[in-house]
Amino acid sequence: QVQLVESGGGSVQSGGSLRLSCAASGRTFSSYSMGWFRQSPGKEREIVATINWSGHNTYYTDSVKGRFAISRDNAKNTVNLQMNSLKPEDTAVYYCAAAATSGLLQPQSNYDYWGQGTQVTVSS
Repeated sequence: QVQLVESGGGSVQSGGSLRLSCAASGRTFSSYSMGWFRQSPGKEREIVATINWSGHNTYYTDSVKGRFAISRDNAKNTVNLQMNSLKPEDTAVYYCAAAATSGLLQPQSNYDYWGQGTQVTVSS
């Protein structure tokens, strides 16, 4: 069992930065693939970035490439999402998720555990 708790959301102006953190419980955190997803009103939840168990491999959706960076610290059971040059279209609830299976582009149904989400609002 893994419990995920996100933090770091908030309101920022366009061009600003935020750093999201996800704290995980459980001794097997390092064996999980991790991902950040987001959902804005009226839209389906979408993938933002994923990272493999070691942290050496990452994936970013095109709209955030060059602006966001995902990282993990297996010693601290955390995964982070550094978000720079934020745009109003980045406004969404951001979720952290863990998958016991490997792969950077897994379907969302493969993610076994989800956090409660944290709101990010970017104003123009």
